[in-house]
Amino acid sequence: MQRITISLDDPLAAALDAFLQKTGYQSRSEGVRDLVREAMGRTANEQAVHAISVANLSYIYNRRVRLLASRLSDMQHAHHNLIASTTLVHLDHDFSLESVMLKGPTQSVRDFADKVRAERGVLSAMLNLVGVEAGDIHEHDHDHSHTGQKHLSPTVS
Repeated sequence: MQRITISLDDPLAAALDAFLQKTGYQSRSEGVRDLVREAMGRTANEQAVHAISVANLSYIYNRRVRLLASRLSDMQHAHHNLIASTTLVHLDHDFSLESVMLKGPTQSVRDFADKVRAERGVLSAMLNLVGVEAGDIHEHDHDHSHTGQKHLSPTVS
């Protein structure tokens, strides 16, 4: 086992301690180890190789940042082929939470998420990405047509 030293500002250290106490950790080391594992697992899932993915990109943004809401909307329109739906929640006078459901080529989904994350005024952006396989091979006890749509079945890893 290796020992590392990290520096946290006082508010972040207090928030970490409160989180660890609330979730029942006996030490900072145990909690930080689990947080690092969780972050690494999430990153590995985001970076896994899938041709096609569905994803939820959720982010908080400051609507008072000049033209940010307009830029975000323009980005969604420019990538309309990836956008399945969006939900916007106004949190207070300054901040909004937006969730964007995406589907399409994995690299395009990741690129879109990276562009949103990089916008000044966007905070706490998280991408939950699931690899899928597109196809129509399945059995039903009835006939039906997909009219050009394909099923997106989660890949099993």
